[in-house]
Amino acid sequence: QNFHTKNLQFIICLSMDRESFPITSDPIKKLSQYCQKLENFASVEERSSLSLNLTNFIKLFVQYLDNRSKSLTHEWSQIKPIPSEELPLYSSVGSVSNDISRSLLDKLVVVKLNGGLGTTMGCEGPKSLITVRNDMTFLDIVVKQIQYINSTYQANIPLVLMNSFNTDRETNRLRDRYKSQILFYTFCQSKFPRIEKETLLPLVSDISDADSSIWYPPGHGDFYQSYINSGLCDEFLKMGKEYLFISNIDNLGATVDLKILNFIHNQPNIPFGSKPCEFLMEVTEKTRSDVKGGTLVYNNGIKYLLEIAQVPKQYIDEFLSVHKFRIFNTNNLWVRMSAIKRIINNNSLQMEPIVNVKTLENGTKVIQLENAIGAAIKCFDGSIGLNVPRSRFLPVKTTSDLLSLLSDLYCLESDSGNIFMNPLRSFPSVPLVKLGCNHFGKLKEFLERFEDIPQMLELDHLTVSGDIRFGKNVTLKGTVIIIANPGERIDIPMGSTLENKVISGNLRVLDH
Repeated sequence: QNFHTKNLQFIICLSMDRESFPITSDPIKKLSQYCQKLENFASVEERSSLSLNLTNFIKLFVQYLDNRSKSLTHEWSQIKPIPSEELPLYSSVGSVSNDISRSLLDKLVVVKLNGGLGTTMGCEGPKSLITVRNDMTFLDIVVKQIQYINSTYQANIPLVLMNSFNTDRETNRLRDRYKSQILFYTFCQSKFPRIEKETLLPLVSDISDADSSIWYPPGHGDFYQSYINSGLCDEFLKMGKEYLFISNIDNLGATVDLKILNFIHNQPNIPFGSKPCEFLMEVTEKTRSDVKGGTLVYNNGIKYLLEIAQVPKQYIDEFLSVHKFRIFNTNNLWVRMSAIKRIINNNSLQMEPIVNVKTLENGTKVIQLENAIGAAIKCFDGSIGLNVPRSRFLPVKTTSDLLSLLSDLYCLESDSGNIFMNPLRSFPSVPLVKLGCNHFGKLKEFLERFEDIPQMLELDHLTVSGDIRFGKNVTLKGTVIIIANPGERIDIPMGSTLENKVISGNLRVLDH
């Protein structure tokens, strides 16, 4: 604690006068001197922004050093799942009358985390600009959802995108298109330098170096500080806004929900604490598809978001178990803006760094330090998890997710932009879909392998691996496994119905 407090004072002084305060740690001294050198070479226009980014980076670096000697191995016995009775069910949340709906919605701002690229699916540019259904991108669908609820309730909910330096320019090119439909704002999160694993010094030696391998956006946990820095928090508070609904832009199930908004606004004295609820995290039941998702736990009696990257190796299987840790964080968060401002101003935001070690193309091992946005739950008063239906978690991370979304498993309402499970599906669970990365991982290859999207309404499990192509009007039911031998190909003929089938080897259908 003393180490952390002293170095926190160091950080505060750093932004004012780096030469006049005592150095308390050699790694920090080296890093601060290096960062000062970078600032000295920056232009006047760049210096203010760079100084802010580097100051926040050093603060995260101090937390990393403080936590490096700690391990959950010794604390694992203190990690306890949140009891079910402390996770209210969405079904128990009261409905909202129409006469108060507009007044509630006028207190709300919607934030979408828009820092990611589409590289996982082989696309260039922001992931939010990938076309996902009915010729609409993620961003198109989000705007339509907000436009619809504004129109329905005569409300004026703004949309805010937190971009990264990777997505900011391309996203902002579309601002005029969306500004004619809704209140549309963007801001850019921090830009941090990757550090070499051996030296703990940044790879960057010239701030004009645009090489993306030496810079990185530090995860969505950077939201709170960057949001305050943007000035939008003060602007919205002056407009009478009180709450943020934050979610990933690729989660198409994360729509504005009046019941949840009313819950956090009108039930401040929840049974599990006497303080008003400032932070609500939507959690949902684990399935086979998301056992790796972060889970809400008690750590020494304090609410804590436990991510798989923080779990000691010997406890990974326990973490993945749906019996002990049965819920996971959807990353749909409802937060009071005044509380964010208080926590940032008081310098009381404490989140455990997530350490990602990566190897660059030239073989250099680097560290990038990040935070998860949900890890701030312990910093807010009256924080709570709400157990919501699975329908509020519909992410598209891979082409496997995209196949499900494009199929008849889901319906897209043309007016509202809302996406929901097809009511004709006889059971509510989501099928497990695994498409081989080598042939289906990239969006272009994925689309080339389907003449049209199979019918999957009665599917439970699909595994596809190898050089496989699907004809038109294919129906998949139950458990279907299709594996092509290396160097061979399988063509699924037009009109085929595969139910509880395993297909392997090779099968070619040729034109006569």
